[in-house]
Amino acid sequence: MRKDVRILLVGEPKVGKTSLIMSLVSEEFPDEVPLRAEEITIPADVTPERVPTHIVDYSEAEQSDEQLYQEISKANVICIVYSVNNKKSIEKVTSHWIPLINDRTDKDSRVPLILVGNKSDLVEHSSMETILPIMNQYQDIETCVECSAKNLKNISELFYYAQKAVLHPTGPLYCPEEKELKPSCIKALTRIFKVSDLDNDGILNDNELNFFQKTCFNTPLAPQALEDVKNVVRRNMTDGVKDNGLTLKGFLFLHTLFIQRGRHETTWTVLRRFGYDDDLELTQEYLFPLLKIPPDCTTELNHNAYLFLQSVFDKHDKDRDCALSPEEVKDLFKVFPYMPWGPDVNNTVCTNDQGWITYQGYLSQWTLTTYLDVQRSLEYLGYLGYSIIYEQESQAAAITVTRNKRIDLQKKQTQRSVFRCNVLGARDSGKTGFLQAFLGKDLQRQRRIREDHKSLYAISTTYVYGQEKYLLLHEVMPDFDFLSEADLACDVVCLVYDINNPRSFEYCAKVYKQYFIDSKTPCVVIAAKSDLHEIRQHYSLSPQEFCRKHKLHPPQPFTCNTTEALNKDIYTRLTTMAMYPHARLRCMCACNRCTYCLCQNLLKSELLRNIKAQLRRVVFNRHMAQADLKNSTFWLRASVGATVCAVLGFAMYRALLKQR
Repeated sequence: MRKDVRILLVGEPKVGKTSLIMSLVSEEFPDEVPLRAEEITIPADVTPERVPTHIVDYSEAEQSDEQLYQEISKANVICIVYSVNNKKSIEKVTSHWIPLINDRTDKDSRVPLILVGNKSDLVEHSSMETILPIMNQYQDIETCVECSAKNLKNISELFYYAQKAVLHPTGPLYCPEEKELKPSCIKALTRIFKVSDLDNDGILNDNELNFFQKTCFNTPLAPQALEDVKNVVRRNMTDGVKDNGLTLKGFLFLHTLFIQRGRHETTWTVLRRFGYDDDLELTQEYLFPLLKIPPDCTTELNHNAYLFLQSVFDKHDKDRDCALSPEEVKDLFKVFPYMPWGPDVNNTVCTNDQGWITYQGYLSQWTLTTYLDVQRSLEYLGYLGYSIIYEQESQAAAITVTRNKRIDLQKKQTQRSVFRCNVLGARDSGKTGFLQAFLGKDLQRQRRIREDHKSLYAISTTYVYGQEKYLLLHEVMPDFDFLSEADLACDVVCLVYDINNPRSFEYCAKVYKQYFIDSKTPCVVIAAKSDLHEIRQHYSLSPQEFCRKHKLHPPQPFTCNTTEALNKDIYTRLTTMAMYPHARLRCMCACNRCTYCLCQNLLKSELLRNIKAQLRRVVFNRHMAQADLKNSTFWLRASVGATVCAVLGFAMYRALLKQR
């Protein structure tokens, strides 16, 4: 809503413009009326809408035409004052004032007009018969008020209507000629209905109506009031109420009724609560709330956001198959002004055998959007009404900004849930196959993917020591000379080469030596297409020798050309290395095969340190608590307890060694 309202009074001389202003301020008719009243500001706390209001007078005797034009351009609403006992002043409304105002305002941003018939105390008849044809002729006229500055009739109402015309205009909502809502208003109210229809059955039941009422007006409806509302709809239309709930047609009819009865503020309160501005567009403040993201920090969805997205999925998964069909996806995004997901999404996240996005794939796509483009994720959550449904100040409450990655490295632990792996390699080395295999697609399914539906990203979940994490794979285009910071910024790197192409490994070696040899980012070499015959690489060192020289893991064989279930161990290993990048320098494993060894050794050493610290605390606490007991049975019990703890700790250590 506007921060203030500027009201301009114009009209012929002697019609009482200045008297109206002075009567409002002093609450009595002035004995002496100046040619023009000074600009008056009414504080917000004394206006019905709690908005500061500026009232500006115009005097032909004191002001030039240029000054008048400036005031018209600054005004939010213009009151054209005429005298009810002066036909000439009424004629001037259409012959002079309305054309003048229209010439000085843009067609797309016309200011609302209010016709004010002053000096009603001097006549016994009304001027409405003359004014109504004028109101019907000009859509910019909001209303007409007859008043008297002398006996203070309708003075407060006049300025209230003027303020209301600015804050709750009729123009964007309703077409008086057609006597129906305008298309843009129907579109906005339809989105509001769908967001409020929490179970997506096309009906607002009593619980949903009460939630809607509480959300917009901070108070629920009494049971009888709910029935009265539905009865009004039933009496006026046959399909407005269904299964004792309000249909979309009934919902739109109610708002039409509000507007026709002059209660525009009711509809505007609803529209503004759901983020709309005066042009019935969602505001930038609503769609893009302020969110500060320091350098080297990432963005993730928090627990409440995932719960909300789960509820959105559930209400659109009509057939309960844990996947969204194309029709269900279309229905989900009806509250959007455009379709946010393209066909490449089906090759970015997991799908079922029919190619439909699964529940896990749906959450993965949201996770990907939040990680790569959090502003777009905020916008999408805004369309879905997250802040309204979860009663938050904005959808920024759905986002977790992770701490700086350097702190994670220092503390040797992380609370992050999403880890990025950049996949680099020469053309046709198998990068795309590596990404699609992560989504469970073998070579046969990959060959059916259209070229324009391919994706450079793949995201899904992996489990690291029982914790669910998201691994985001990004295929970097193989332009060696133009690798950007975004191409290099990640948590782990995959260098992919084709074992059947003798020139494939050279690219990996050059990229590693150019960009990652001094980096703290873990790197893994993938020997792709391992089902084919391995050919000697045209490089000074073999891939095995290169990895040994640079203290990397041996090349990991990989193929997606198989009829068996694809092995996803490599993706779990990548996630593990991304979570514990500091572990690679502490590796003491001699097997030279196990990628897990890097992290397992670290975890075991940390576990042993924790066991030893706990033993020291147990012994010390018992000693201090029982220091006054000097009999031999106490010391015997303490010694036995410490021995048992030590034996248990050693047993745990032995068990971990066996797992390795």
